[in-house]
Amino acid sequence: MSARSLFRSCMLLVALMGAAPTFAEEAKVVLDKAPVDLANKPSLQRGAKYFMNYCVGCHSLQYMRYNGLAKDLGIVDSKGEVDTTLMESTLVPKGQKVTDYIVNSMPKEDAAKWFGIAPPDLTLEARVRGADWIYTYLRAFYLDPKKPTGVNNLVFPDVAMPDVLVNEHGIYTLAQANSEHKTEGYSKKHEENVTSMLMLQQKGRLTPAEYDHMAGDITNFLVYAAEPVQLKRQHMGVWVLVFLVVFFLFALLLKREYWKDVH
Repeated sequence: MSARSLFRSCMLLVALMGAAPTFAEEAKVVLDKAPVDLANKPSLQRGAKYFMNYCVGCHSLQYMRYNGLAKDLGIVDSKGEVDTTLMESTLVPKGQKVTDYIVNSMPKEDAAKWFGIAPPDLTLEARVRGADWIYTYLRAFYLDPKKPTGVNNLVFPDVAMPDVLVNEHGIYTLAQANSEHKTEGYSKKHEENVTSMLMLQQKGRLTPAEYDHMAGDITNFLVYAAEPVQLKRQHMGVWVLVFLVVFFLFALLLKREYWKDVH
């Protein structure tokens, strides 16, 4: 195992240990299936764009560099090199370089003062929480005037994070029929998805279906960010399977040649 792989495994273990109480608190939540497809490069590129536009101000991906992201997502020039001009004009914040790690611009002290807790790094979020959790969480914000940020979340009750995507999906409130579940998520005995518990009060820039695609792209990107080697491993896996099939055919023919006289 390489030093990089060992380091990421250790960080995952630490993150899992820290997240254990959260899992216990959120065990009742029913999650929607996330549309994860790491072979969909346009989806990953859109997810990266959304993350840089809406999330990187508070959250970081501190174990990933911009140039590594560009190579994996196909943001390269005709020579196969990182398209530095395109990256700096679309994804890399001003004041940072393509070779830098993806870090947020908000000091942790200020974040803790404003939100009560410093926003976590999201590099391993998809491995800790799971893709379905992220996808459902992004679509589960609703208006709650009692909270400091003015919103709450069905998947993560009493979340400190403000709804930064509210202009995209619009303003939702809890459906009256299910208002008793507003602080607990909802039980598995209810065979309904999280959006059926919410009522659209004010339209956003996107339709619900369009926002679902946006949430799916962000989730897809975070799944990639949690383990970038998945892209190469899956591509290599196809060739390994092809090799095994060809090897099996040759081995079978060789076996028949050796044993033909015996039979």
